Amino acid sequence: MTTTAAHQLPEQLPELDWIADPLRVGRLSQDFAWFSPVLKRELAGKRADIAVRPRSEEEIRQVVAACASAGIPLTVRGSGTGNYGQCTPLQGGVILDLSGYNAFGWVRAGVGRAQAGIRLADFDARAKPLGQELRWLPSTYRSATLGGLFGGGFGGAGSINHGPLAAPGNVLAVRAMTVEAEPQIIELRGAEAMLLHHTYGTNGIVLELEVALTPTVAWTECIATFDDFDAALEFADRFGSAPGLEKKEVCFLAAPIPEYFTSLAEHLPAGCHAVLLVVAPHSEAGMRDMVAKHGGQVTYRKTADEVKAGNKTLIEFTWNHTTLHALKVDKGLTYIQSGFNPARRIEQVKALEAALGGEVMMHLEFLRTKEGAFNCSGLQIIRYTTEERLNQIMQIYREHGVQINNPHVYIVEDGKQNNLDPAVVATKQRFDPLGLLNPGKLRSWQAVQPLRQTA
Repeated sequence: MTTTAAHQLPEQLPELDWIADPLRVGRLSQDFAWFSPVLKRELAGKRADIAVRPRSEEEIRQVVAACASAGIPLTVRGSGTGNYGQCTPLQGGVILDLSGYNAFGWVRAGVGRAQAGIRLADFDARAKPLGQELRWLPSTYRSATLGGLFGGGFGGAGSINHGPLAAPGNVLAVRAMTVEAEPQIIELRGAEAMLLHHTYGTNGIVLELEVALTPTVAWTECIATFDDFDAALEFADRFGSAPGLEKKEVCFLAAPIPEYFTSLAEHLPAGCHAVLLVVAPHSEAGMRDMVAKHGGQVTYRKTADEVKAGNKTLIEFTWNHTTLHALKVDKGLTYIQSGFNPARRIEQVKALEAALGGEVMMHLEFLRTKEGAFNCSGLQIIRYTTEERLNQIMQIYREHGVQINNPHVYIVEDGKQNNLDPAVVATKQRFDPLGLLNPGKLRSWQAVQPLRQTA
């Protein structure tokens, strides 16, 4: 059904930017799922039939209408910086590449709006001269799109102040398109808009986002190193939670992770535990005092102007860029994602380091939860042996009371959204009644399909 129909679309819509070259279509059908040896195996060979890069809402409407009329699956893609096979089609069809739909809208009164395909770095570059910046910046910010972050991302640097995207008040509205023969445009605001968040583009095509911003700060970047695991951990936790010290990023990296950062080697003594910091200039002195009290030293410092001039930021060594740097050195590694109990976070981290240290390397990102509690989230690096052992490690984390957001699955409910809100499925019914968006990724929709067909 899909192959023939999909390849006929360029004849129906010849003015659009179609991509039919098999190599390019193959690349557009992938993201960074290869971080997981499990996903690398399970998604091998999965690809679209053709891709298209629309540049206007009208071009998007034409593609969507044609696909809906012919029953052709549609998979929405940003820049492909996700890690879960989000933009890998399971049933062929069309890749709807929104990276060309990238206009900046406006910034006013602490709020900004832009089309979904805008790169986060471009958004920030437009907002900063107006005195505002994005509240969260993932390590992929140079290439990641605003719509991609919303559809499959979590947060990033800045989540220590504002929580993840899912925290109320961060995303204010989305403009979305239904997948029908006559597509509709619907504006969702507040909690209703968040029913499209982190669902891999399975339940609606997001065209524009309206997000809350924060005043611009000329952030200073530093690395603090420590000889002792506990001292480094306790500093990161204490500094991260210090209410009077303004920061944007606190990233804890236990040994031997710093050894994978070859371009920062001169700043990372052998065997050290490191804390990567993005701090407001007026809080640097307080940060340095705290480092010294915990027996550490500041080995790296760049002002905002120096970061900009050198075009190298420590943010690109945090979050899942940490995993990327490690994989460049050792292809036999993978990772997990974990969420600690805010009341027991340090106790849990120390217990798991004692139980699994050496096999599991501790990487923590300090943040606020969407409910507002100070906490840490883990992106631990693992020496991969077998899928069975990987699952055992995740179970050990659960037995310590730590939540696992499994990054080795591509079904929405099996990963971060392990308790899926039924309203998410109802939203899919509203925006994708034919079930053409990224089919196979939302198990709950498949479960209700027979009921709909016999109704």
